[in-house]
Amino acid sequence: MQRILNDPDNVVDEMLKGFVKVHSDIVAPTDNPRVIKRAVIPAGKVGVATGGGSGHKPAFIGYIGENLCDAAAVGEICTSPTAAAFLDAFKAADQGKGVACLYGNYSGDNMNVKMAIKMAKKEGLEVKTVVANDDVASAPKDQAEKRRGVAGEVLMWKAGGAKAAAGGSLDEVIAAAQKAIDHTRSVGIGLTPCTLPAVGHPNFEIKPGTMEVGIGHHGEPGIEVCPLESAAKMAERMVNVVLPDYPFVSGDEVVVLVSGLGATPVMELYVLYDEIEKLISGKGIKIHRAYVGNYFTSLEMMGATLTVMKLDDELKKLVDMPCYSMGIKQN
Repeated sequence: MQRILNDPDNVVDEMLKGFVKVHSDIVAPTDNPRVIKRAVIPAGKVGVATGGGSGHKPAFIGYIGENLCDAAAVGEICTSPTAAAFLDAFKAADQGKGVACLYGNYSGDNMNVKMAIKMAKKEGLEVKTVVANDDVASAPKDQAEKRRGVAGEVLMWKAGGAKAAAGGSLDEVIAAAQKAIDHTRSVGIGLTPCTLPAVGHPNFEIKPGTMEVGIGHHGEPGIEVCPLESAAKMAERMVNVVLPDYPFVSGDEVVVLVSGLGATPVMELYVLYDEIEKLISGKGIKIHRAYVGNYFTSLEMMGATLTVMKLDDELKKLVDMPCYSMGIKQN
């Protein structure tokens, strides 16, 4: 393992110190070292909080910023933040109008968010949630409640954060974020495994010359292991998983997000996007906006995810709203 580390057990805390120093115009520390908040949160708005395990940068703290999230709870690598951290994130985000907690569907996060909400209620703080479940490969469509949240969370934060910034009530923010994730589907392809610094070796295997379709960000099994294919073939596999599931059809207008998993060169992500665009446009689906880069990663795993969200007038307005964070900047 060749990494830039001091003590592998302290990598999250040391990362947070560096992150806050670099992005002090956007974020600020709190009394809880595992909670980061927006440097200046406008008064009188609904707070937007999130959180999750580390190793997926820029998620989650990278989406704290203008017209996005207001605070995030930070867990160990691939481990949920504690209930106390989620509670402190709620308090940091709260501006007197309630807090929308927008997070991904993982058992640890579900448990700790529920505990935090109970604690918040005792303190008079109203918190409502939306749980992202956009990963098509993680469960059948008739068991969508079991699906994981992956890169579609970025679009959920974009819509929910924009609705809060526009003055929406807590129920309106929750409705917008829920609509965003309900209209979103994702799938990933992994090319290499990743290594947790404190472990020192990969905790799952992708053999050289192969790829795993539908793999999760923590190495959760996908739907197929097959020989490594060209970018065009990978795009075809991804599009053929995502589009029929919603289903996206001719005449739809969509947002497309292609995210690297951490170690794939951005150059190759653009190669993949070019193939995806040809397939989606060829089906008569209009791409209103596209994002390509490292938006939701898994340490140094090689591979990529494809996320597609169907737009209506409301979602288009929310997606198009300017925003400013480490993870996404948009005029």
